[in-house]
Amino acid sequence: MLVRRRALLGSLVLVVLVAFAGVLAYVTRDGRETTSPTAASASSAGPSAPAASPTPDGHPKELPGPPSTHDPIAFAKAAAVALWSYDTRSSSQPELVASLHRWLTSEGQFVDADSVDRLVPSPVLWGRMADSGQFATATADEAHFPDRFAKALQADPGAITQAYVYAVTVSGKQSIAWNGSPAGGAEDRSATLAVQCRPDRPCALAGVLPTVAP
Repeated sequence: MLVRRRALLGSLVLVVLVAFAGVLAYVTRDGRETTSPTAASASSAGPSAPAASPTPDGHPKELPGPPSTHDPIAFAKAAAVALWSYDTRSSSQPELVASLHRWLTSEGQFVDADSVDRLVPSPVLWGRMADSGQFATATADEAHFPDRFAKALQADPGAITQAYVYAVTVSGKQSIAWNGSPAGGAEDRSATLAVQCRPDRPCALAGVLPTVAP
């Protein structure tokens, strides 16, 4: 079932980037993903706060949850920050996974949780990272609809209304630090997310595309 879902997600991503007509055909099938409402400006809404870090009294802060928005661009930026952030000093690996699952759409037949889980370090690697107190913060500096997706949306705006799935490419930076190296280092990050924003509910994450769409 998991393999089938991955294949369906890959098919959805490809179809969405090529033409909306494919999305309509896709969502009538047995299982796959979700999307969001009409697009907002790529400059709208900044990222959410990074993953939890200890408070002065040593107790961990709550890991960030999804924002309540109907803007797929704003949601994608916030989701990217959550996906690129972690803190082994204050959270366990299962806690981070559970926190990220809160961002996922509740429509089980459309969600690809595994595409999110693959971005989290394994329990063994997490343990090694925790030994050195490693943590990462992130920023999402820009987000947009991939070019082919935007052109397809312009050509047939109504074709997405059954699936409400939007592909959003986010670019930003991830900064990693650890004990003895508080400055750490930073690197550019980018990802294309599948976001669901149905008109009657806030946006949710459907999955992470396997490749970045320009």
